[in-house]
Amino acid sequence: MHRVAISSTGIYIPPEVITNEELVQSFNRFADQENTLHAAEIAAGTRTPIPQSSVEFIEKASGIKRRYVMEKSGVLDPQRMRPRFKARPDNEISMMAEIGVAAARDALARAGKTVQDVDGVLCAAANMQRAYPAMAVEIQTALGIKGFGFDMNVACSSATFAIEMAVNTVKCGSARAVLVVDPEITSPHLAWKDRDCHFIFGDVCTAILIERLENAPAGAFEVLGTRLLTSFSNNIRNNAGFMSRSEDRNPDDRDQLFYQEGRKVFKEVCPMAAEHITKHLAEHGLAPGGVRRFWLHQANLAMNQLIGRKLLGRDATADDAPVILDEFANTASAGSIISFHRHHDDIQTGQVGVICSFGAGYSIGSVVLRRT
Repeated sequence: MHRVAISSTGIYIPPEVITNEELVQSFNRFADQENTLHAAEIAAGTRTPIPQSSVEFIEKASGIKRRYVMEKSGVLDPQRMRPRFKARPDNEISMMAEIGVAAARDALARAGKTVQDVDGVLCAAANMQRAYPAMAVEIQTALGIKGFGFDMNVACSSATFAIEMAVNTVKCGSARAVLVVDPEITSPHLAWKDRDCHFIFGDVCTAILIERLENAPAGAFEVLGTRLLTSFSNNIRNNAGFMSRSEDRNPDDRDQLFYQEGRKVFKEVCPMAAEHITKHLAEHGLAPGGVRRFWLHQANLAMNQLIGRKLLGRDATADDAPVILDEFANTASAGSIISFHRHHDDIQTGQVGVICSFGAGYSIGSVVLRRT
């Protein structure tokens, strides 16, 4: 059995930014036009008016201040309220594969590696652009990697679940190195017309290079262990799928996009995540107080603050658990990886850190790392 390390991470940041101010202006124009259109029903009490959004509401509810997106004009058009993408022919690289390749190349360059050093690609994301061929195989082929690739989806925990798959593949000798690629194009499945969640998501792509420790560059992070947990819940859900057409569903039905019971998620997931991390650390003879840094899923600032408090018995500082969602918003499975990518250079040899993600399922995945 081989010892395994995360050698590097890479990132692709989309070209466009939507600030809270822009988002609120657009949403409120949409709300005004809808309330005017349905004024009679609202007056009769048969329809509830759409409330206005505000920058203060968004930042208090989430801690988010802006988000990157692949295309913003369609999102900010009150007549449309969704990205404006152009369909690509089958002989042209798909959007998810394109940004996956960019993030993967960034990760390889940071580790001083080439595609000849890699044997597999896992594409892990909350939503896939299509059912098949697998996005991972397209990314693998576009990069020129000889080996294998497959897709996996565990919602916002996809990246950490894929890390476990990659770690085990390298550990048992099936591959020398595996790239985990997380192309999170979340803007198409966000309900931009829903005040309670129209601000949540942003687009991004991350990549993680996992390889044998003996081949990893100096300063890599050895993977001490991974731990996964799932428990079924309907509190975060998206019902869109290949059966929707046969059910004669309207693509604009509310449940064909992301929806959640936010308060229930907050109440139930925070203690689950803190307990999961604590038990995982205990398996390695460690305690939360001895961890140098927690790279947590970036869904909601208050959630991370509560988890940090439960772990440490005090308020976690930005140094204990860095926050990137103010800039990126919720980027599904990529959030904890962005946090790690941005905030690991100062970790010293021998210090321990934890990557943890949590989301729909419910699902929780954690990775305990030690700096070499």
